[in-house]
Amino acid sequence: MEARKNEVMNKYSNPWKTVSSKNIYTNPWLSLREDQVIRPDGQPGIYSVVETRIATGVIALTPEMDVYLVGQYRYPTECYSWEIVEGGTDDEETALAAIKRELQEEAGLLAAKWHNLGGKIHISNCISAEVARLFVATDLSQTQSAPDGTEVLEVRVEPFEHCLQMVERGEITDAMSIIALLRLEQEVRRGGWEQFF
Repeated sequence: MEARKNEVMNKYSNPWKTVSSKNIYTNPWLSLREDQVIRPDGQPGIYSVVETRIATGVIALTPEMDVYLVGQYRYPTECYSWEIVEGGTDDEETALAAIKRELQEEAGLLAAKWHNLGGKIHISNCISAEVARLFVATDLSQTQSAPDGTEVLEVRVEPFEHCLQMVERGEITDAMSIIALLRLEQEVRRGGWEQFF
């Protein structure tokens, strides 16, 4: 039994050796680190890692099982994107506090009930250490929105089933939105809609 445990531990242990690390670039939203490494094949190399704050996303859900989507132009991908409400944490801010703020800023909504939608997610783990946390918000009420100066947003409400169809048709391409919608679909299959209201 002990030999099997060691075999499993070795199988999943880190095959990379970090020789040195240096920060290449930093701005208020991210930093780029470059590591000198010994690769799994024993050869020297470099590995660059983007580090960010925690990413957050929320499915704002009505009693009719409609979802608030936010549309905006995404500069890096050079395309318009329909997404759930998303954002990042500020300094010393929890993921829940951040997404409550983002829900109000982007969609003009407050929520009385919050549900964690699974554990952490690694968004792009081949180049980034970014971690995301997802939530479902219900018992919604309207308030004033206050988007950031970098955001030109359109908010629309779509039936949950239509959102899943948008994923299937490739109309929703944002990874956090897709993961959140599919996780919610699984949760509903297991426990029904009542668990969220």
